[in-house]
Amino acid sequence: MMKKQNRRETAKVKTPFQRMIWEFAHVLVGSAVVAVTFNLFLLPNQIASGGVAGISTLFVALFGFEPAYTQWAFNIPLFAAGVILLGGSLTGSLLYGTKTLVGTLFLPYIVYLTRDMEAATFDPLLASIMGGLGVGIGLGIVFRSNSSTGGTDLAAQIINKYSGLSLGGCVFIIDGLVVSSSAFVFGFEYALYALIALFVTGKTIDIVQIGFGYSKMVMIISEYEEEVKQGLLTQVDRGVTKLAGYGGYTNHSRPVLLCIVGRNEITKLKQLVKAIDPEAFVIVSNTSEVLGEGFKRR
Repeated sequence: MMKKQNRRETAKVKTPFQRMIWEFAHVLVGSAVVAVTFNLFLLPNQIASGGVAGISTLFVALFGFEPAYTQWAFNIPLFAAGVILLGGSLTGSLLYGTKTLVGTLFLPYIVYLTRDMEAATFDPLLASIMGGLGVGIGLGIVFRSNSSTGGTDLAAQIINKYSGLSLGGCVFIIDGLVVSSSAFVFGFEYALYALIALFVTGKTIDIVQIGFGYSKMVMIISEYEEEVKQGLLTQVDRGVTKLAGYGGYTNHSRPVLLCIVGRNEITKLKQLVKAIDPEAFVIVSNTSEVLGEGFKRR
């Protein structure tokens, strides 16, 4: 008990100002990663994988417009429309609105500054994978700061508000239109590369936000719940929560033990429960993210 208290006392607690600076740093770093990835992989290989960046790639081929200018031309009016039409959902938090504005302006600025960088590869498959990975990492960093880079995200929120379509459906429609348009501009094969990049981006965002460390959530119903509980506390060295449960058929009280363990601990837990009560009912499921004592810090 004393050890846990010491850990809590020594844990670094950020002040609101420090947290704000940290979040703005995330927005800047994440936006820069997206911008550099765009110039290294996506633009030189004509991969328009959705969003305003994808639109700017199309406009380069169709009209020769500078990508950064195209992105500003879309991002700034969309942000203004978001302020007017979304109201509280965008500006209800002044900090969120400010961070979004910073991302909206800063990302195209880095695209402009790095426009003369040489392409990292001209293999479109490799570019779609690495481009999707880089954009996913950058956006994941931005999203972890509870912010956005604006653009079609705001357009999707506006459509969602006035059409009744789900937000995910709105994002899918907008990105789908960009990718479909790339099939007419660059060819069907390049639209497929754009889909690969879009898929990799989505998966990478999830990994950046919740990490690789999937844990296991275990629910145990046993006639020997006290013995199982003590075994989990002492042998597996994990906390246990006792939930009130009732048998659906008997309507009798049946306590349920809830325990979260790492993937490398699940075998030990199952062996322990089986040794105590071979008839125990055990439910094991994946949990994406666990915050708190013994797991990831908040």
